[in-house]
Amino acid sequence: MKTGTRQLSTAEERRHTVLRTAIAAFAARGYYGTTTTEVAKAAGISQAYLYRLFPDKEALFVAVVDHCSERIRECHAEGAARAASGDPAEVLRAMAEAYQHLIADRDLLMVLLHAACAGSEPAIREAVRACYARQVEYVRAASGASDEQIRRFFGDGLLANVLVGIDAGAVDAPWSRTLLG
Repeated sequence: MKTGTRQLSTAEERRHTVLRTAIAAFAARGYYGTTTTEVAKAAGISQAYLYRLFPDKEALFVAVVDHCSERIRECHAEGAARAASGDPAEVLRAMAEAYQHLIADRDLLMVLLHAACAGSEPAIREAVRACYARQVEYVRAASGASDEQIRRFFGDGLLANVLVGIDAGAVDAPWSRTLLG
């Protein structure tokens, strides 16, 4: 007969749990509208323990941005691996297709949009810059694309973010059909 021994999670496992929970919390209300109390409660931990894992809300939000950045890089890698050829345009197309599936996760998308809007906070601004730097350099290395192709890839991705964020697909109007093209 098994005893009801509970296995304690490590701090690193708890950190990942908190990050996943924080993504949903920050996606709903943004950096300024979300409290650490809400994140701790959703993660099933005390606020004191949350502060043992992350020194403050800003550090937690920066960790969330970094986590989302890693998911984007993994998404781009999966897309590049599925490319039908090594042609830069084909690699970018496959990466864009993979990204479309990733941003269907509205929580991740909304965190990215909120992070860009919280750029008045120096640490968050730097985390967002680092995210873009990592993505651009990965896309450059994986695709072999020109700077112009990379600019268009990211421009189309940013437009896709906004269109998904505002649920433009639910609007049947000339402007939405044009942008969704």
